[in-house]
Amino acid sequence: MGEEEMKLTVRLYDIDASEPTVLLHDDDCLEIGVAENDRITITGRHRAVGLVSRSDTLVNRGEVLVPEALLRKCGASDGDVVTVAYSHKPDSVRSIRKKMDGLKLNRDEIDSIVEDILDNKLSKIEISAWLTSLYINGMDIDEIADFTMSMAETGDILEFDSPAVFDFHSLGGIPGNKITPIVVSIVAAAGIMIPKTSSRAISSACGTSDFVETFCDVELDADTLRNITHEIGGVFSWGGSMNLAPVDDLVIKVEHPLGINPRAQMLASIMSKKVAIGATHLVVDIPTGAGTKVPTIEDARAYAKDLMDLGEKIGMHVECAITYADQPVGSAVGPKLEARECIAVLEGSDHPASVIEKACDCAGIILEIAGFENGAAKARQILESGEAHRKFMEIVVAQGGDPNLKSTDLEPGEYSYDVVSTKSGYVHAVKNKDVVAIAKAAGAPADKGAGLLIFKKKGQRVQQGDVLFTIYADNEAKLKRAVETARKYPPMDIEGMLIKRVAPPNVR
Repeated sequence: MGEEEMKLTVRLYDIDASEPTVLLHDDDCLEIGVAENDRITITGRHRAVGLVSRSDTLVNRGEVLVPEALLRKCGASDGDVVTVAYSHKPDSVRSIRKKMDGLKLNRDEIDSIVEDILDNKLSKIEISAWLTSLYINGMDIDEIADFTMSMAETGDILEFDSPAVFDFHSLGGIPGNKITPIVVSIVAAAGIMIPKTSSRAISSACGTSDFVETFCDVELDADTLRNITHEIGGVFSWGGSMNLAPVDDLVIKVEHPLGINPRAQMLASIMSKKVAIGATHLVVDIPTGAGTKVPTIEDARAYAKDLMDLGEKIGMHVECAITYADQPVGSAVGPKLEARECIAVLEGSDHPASVIEKACDCAGIILEIAGFENGAAKARQILESGEAHRKFMEIVVAQGGDPNLKSTDLEPGEYSYDVVSTKSGYVHAVKNKDVVAIAKAAGAPADKGAGLLIFKKKGQRVQQGDVLFTIYADNEAKLKRAVETARKYPPMDIEGMLIKRVAPPNVR
């Protein structure tokens, strides 16, 4: 097959494709010299690269079917004539193969991979190969630092009129971890700048932005985020609403179905977003325990060392908080339920103690880095005095929320089911993964009223007939599904205090 270029009529391919796939007639493929999954360059007013699919029935000869996003990228409209030609594999494919062989990459090679992912020049298969190579062979700290800066520089990098800009991040993996707005409110109330961006849930029942958007707007552009932060000290923004390290979001879409989260990718993902937000100081919460991303203290210490070493490489002060995480934080799991519990703590509720303690400990580390003494005690004083709640309400109003917002305004789904204990004993374990599975079956995080309210935690005494937790849903079908999930995967182990009786053989 020779390599030619052709003039073809472009037609809108009305499909929401995750890759820049174009459809060509078999005969035109032969003339251009391309096979299935080869690349072509489409030139209208601009140039764009597409991946070839072939057909002799779905597309006419002389036409190329192009999805809308690619049509815009090449600067053409439906019915225009464009130039189509074979496009060689980008050099970054060689760099991916080099990492598959376990070799070290330099900054230029890493840049080429990141830029080609951004420009849609790499297929999902090639990005999957890249992620798999990182999962198997990893990166050293110099490579991760280069990867971090390369990802950050593909998008906007915000600048603030302050020599110190703080950020807070949780590695996640624990249900009910609703402390971020409390931490931000305490820190901002102390006069410290903290432009916090958060994520939505990927595999969990509720991300920070999933519950914050139940009471204010989280989709802020960069200018709005900067203005609110300068005026008030903090924000609760969704990171996906801005052009911050956009390659990370593209990679996550490939990473999720693979079910892998390479350490190098995760570290670069976290830190690139912090570079993009303009952070100079960062505190990372590392929830540790059974059923989380970080199951042991040894794993947590290794993550902490990597994060601090990486911070040193890129000029950011990083400290970590290894936190207890073998059961949910607080009582609520799911968007409205978590929002209600979070706001109630800010309003002055002394329950749940785990939420208050964790929020004050994490905020306290930030306060101490900023120069305050006895940070956790200072954080608790700011919370108990009502200063944190006043700052929280300033942020909520600035983000379009109700100036009279109260925790009681947030009501869970109208359909509910109480799960009761079938025996007396003690709660020996609350299994995070099963809690998440039940909440997701109920509709969380998309259904804002869905989730669980947990009444018994690890170590507590339970009587037969006690309500262990209540499931909430926005519709009856999803409630039924969640109840079935709870029966299939009971999230609580309840046993007596006696494990086994041991006696001499002659004792009957």
